[in-house]
Order: sequence, then structure tokens, then C-alpha cells
Amino acid sequence: MKTMLAAVFAVAFLFATVASAQQPGQPMHPPNGPGADNVPNHPHPPNPDPLGHLMFPPDMIMNHARQLNLTDEQKAFMRSEIQKTTASFQDLQWKLQDQVELMQETMKSTSVNEQQALAQLDKVLDLEREIKRLHIGLAVRLKNRLTQEQQDQLHKMRMDHPPGRPDAPDAPADQIP
Repeated sequence: MKTMLAAVFAVAFLFATVASAQQPGQPMHPPNGPGADNVPNHPHPPNPDPLGHLMFPPDMIMNHARQLNLTDEQKAFMRSEIQKTTASFQDLQWKLQDQVELMQETMKSTSVNEQQALAQLDKVLDLEREIKRLHIGLAVRLKNRLTQEQQDQLHKMRMDHPPGRPDAPDAPADQIP
């Protein structure tokens, strides 16, 4: 279940970074034009998730249920919501995989039918949107069940242990020394 939750958040983060990778107003440098020597061989690093600091990963909440003094009602609600979301996410992931494979098939040809490619892209983007909506919806429902004190505690945990470190509050148990 932790793996599935991590996948939900990884996919959502991926979509957020792809959407924000090229901000309007940023200059685009042609590879062989003026200033080509100053153009890096890789794109600009993606902007951080603009909502990441406002939401709490479900595994972070559940891994610290005792420290947060979650009530039995809060825990039961959160477990139920996480299970429902995980099942929906799995279904959407399978559908997305199928649509991405069809997109790849469409793009294989030397000459690509633009209308067909764009129609297939719309199907992929629709599923990605559904996944993102599912992710945000779960985060909102869980956050709304937390008291202000519990949210403050989670913010402090996040500040004391930034994500990505093995001792982070939302790190998988197998990474904690």
C-alpha cells in the first residue's frame, strides 16, 4: 500500500513539474544561434510543486498517527479514503498505460497523422488530469480531517526533516536507519 501511495504522489509530482517546466516569458535560445555556448545541454530544472508545502502525504500522516494523536474516527476515515483512492488510481494507471502505448504506436510512423496524434494525446491528458484530481481530492479530504494543531505539527515535522532525506517524516520505513 505504501508503494501505491508513493506512486500516486510520484505521478502527481511528475505532472506538476511537466506543466511548470517552461514558464511563459522565459527566453528560448536556439541551439545554434547567438548565445549557444551558454545554453545548457539539459532543460531548466522544474519548479517545485506549488502545492507541496500545503498538503501532507497520506503515508506521512499515517506513519505519525500516534504523534499526531489521531482519533480512531480520523484514522478510520483516512484509511478508507486512502483505500478508495488507491483502487481508483490503479484503474486509472492501467488505462493511462494503455493510452500511452497507443500514443507510441501513433508516433512510430515516419509520417504521423497529426489529428490522430493530437486526439490520442487528449486521451492521455484526460487520464493524467483525472489522476491529478484524484490526488488533490485525497489530500484535501485528509487535510480537512486534521485539526489545526495536527497540521501545525506536520508542518513542523516537514521543516525539521525536509523530504528526500532518509530521516524525513514521510520516508519509507525501510529507509530509516
